[in-house]
Amino acid sequence: MTIHHAHHQTPRWLLALLLAALATIGPFAVDTYMPAFGGMAQDLHATTLEMQQTLSVYLGAFAFMFLFHGALSDSYGRKPVILVGLSIFAVASVGCALSQSIGQLIFFRALQGGSVGAGMVVGRAMIRDLFDDTEAQKLMSMVTLWFGLAPAVAPILGGHLYTWFGWHSIFWFMAVFTLILIVMSHFGFHETLSEERRHSFRPRPLLLGYREVGASPKFLLLSLAIGLNFNGFFLYILSAPVFLPEHLKLGPQEYAWLFLPGIAGIMTGAFLSGRAAGKLKPEQTVARAYYFMCSAALVNLVYSLWLPPQLPWAVIPIFFYALGSAMAMPTISLRVLDLFPTRRGMAASLMGFVSGVVNTVVAGVVSPAFSFSPKWLAVAMACILASGLCCWMGYLRLSRRSTTAR
Repeated sequence: MTIHHAHHQTPRWLLALLLAALATIGPFAVDTYMPAFGGMAQDLHATTLEMQQTLSVYLGAFAFMFLFHGALSDSYGRKPVILVGLSIFAVASVGCALSQSIGQLIFFRALQGGSVGAGMVVGRAMIRDLFDDTEAQKLMSMVTLWFGLAPAVAPILGGHLYTWFGWHSIFWFMAVFTLILIVMSHFGFHETLSEERRHSFRPRPLLLGYREVGASPKFLLLSLAIGLNFNGFFLYILSAPVFLPEHLKLGPQEYAWLFLPGIAGIMTGAFLSGRAAGKLKPEQTVARAYYFMCSAALVNLVYSLWLPPQLPWAVIPIFFYALGSAMAMPTISLRVLDLFPTRRGMAASLMGFVSGVVNTVVAGVVSPAFSFSPKWLAVAMACILASGLCCWMGYLRLSRRSTTAR
């Protein structure tokens, strides 16, 4: 089936694959180098805290630049922003590979973080440019399905690259992978935002747009719900350098024990979301997703409080939590974009920014504070999920009030 758009004849499955590939750069930049943390610290004479900062500055720059990727694409078009972002990321990856000190690595990691979100943000806007509700949810789910492979492959690949060629090879791999994506994006994407639908990038209209989107309570609640739902799972990914070797006694090449169940859950949830499109109301899809997440968080909490962590029981709840998170994400993301149909790029940017801020807090504060204990990790997961559920319920309440007022 091809896309129903006059300016884009790429098959839908290929567009989903390309958009997913762009989104996978982010997880690759996080997960691929985690198995090499110890070796990198030793080689660069860095402390554990300094190595943690290579992740924190990446996520901080990732969140900050989310403010601008979508607005730039609303002004200059979707395709140019994707290509420029990829080019900067490729240069930053080479810089990471050539780094001789922890300071240099932190700088280039920040540059990676600032550029990596362009494909993810602009891709969401492109989907909504091209499709109606049902088709958009199906394609968004397909992208999530492909995207789900990245965090499963990344740590395994990173562990092998580190073992065979050293930690520098991980960043050389990122650079080559990005160059391939630049070529694919150049030939595979066509512009989806016509000239007449673009907005000025002048400061005043831009600030008015940010105010319009950012001041919306519905937008904030939905964006927080997405970020919090995902971070209940992401907390364990971020804590993998402690959770796996110290609590589960696993080596650098055994990270698949955590990542594979999580990614299998993401792919299953994305598949279920696509199947639900057009059959269930959006609120019903999200409600079922929360049933999975709440059940998984509760089982994980009870298990962690009463029993020592052992395989496979310590990772089974993560599968079901990830399933629920991925099942809810396409529907909630489309709700955000539909709030501002004339500023989808900006809405996607700010949505990503809010989620990125949550990622940064979890990476820089929550994970370091709670990863010392499996029990406290389970408590943190439950609290993060409860916060996300409260945001979704708050959005539903505001929507009902708006409907009643009419």
